[in-house]
Amino acid sequence: MIQILQLGVLSYREGLELQRVLVERRKAGAIGDVLLLLEHEPVITLGRNSKAENILASREALAERGVAVHECDRGGDVTFHGPGQLVGYPVFDLRDGRDEQGRRTTIWPVEFVRRMEDALIQACTELGLPCNRVAGLTGVWTVNPDGQSAKIAAIGVHISRGVTSHGFA
Repeated sequence: MIQILQLGVLSYREGLELQRVLVERRKAGAIGDVLLLLEHEPVITLGRNSKAENILASREALAERGVAVHECDRGGDVTFHGPGQLVGYPVFDLRDGRDEQGRRTTIWPVEFVRRMEDALIQACTELGLPCNRVAGLTGVWTVNPDGQSAKIAAIGVHISRGVTSHGFA
């Protein structure tokens, strides 16, 4: 069973610290899987694969607008988070998955990301917003009013000793 915690608006630092504590507790077997749902104060996060040129404003201009910038250990590139945007941080032990018969099995990282994409596609579709994957890319896309493909959900995870952190926005 997954415990879901709806936390409201947190700073990025608060979210990171909460994940750190929960990841350590999950690794120790002290808690089960947890999904944090929250919003962040304005922040740009830089994943392990980020490129500085993908931030279109200077750090000074961002600071003037109250937008923090944080490097982090998740996969992916540059992602903006802000109020009104749902952020999900699954703290899951991928070594404790279950197959159709309920037997324990490991969920591999790429499979975990694809399952997150599936869940996000299903949720958006149920809310009346059809979405899909784009071959060769991670995340979820929809069609904007101009008929162009537009990314609606970014995914970037970190896995340590089988336990996930970071997630989707």
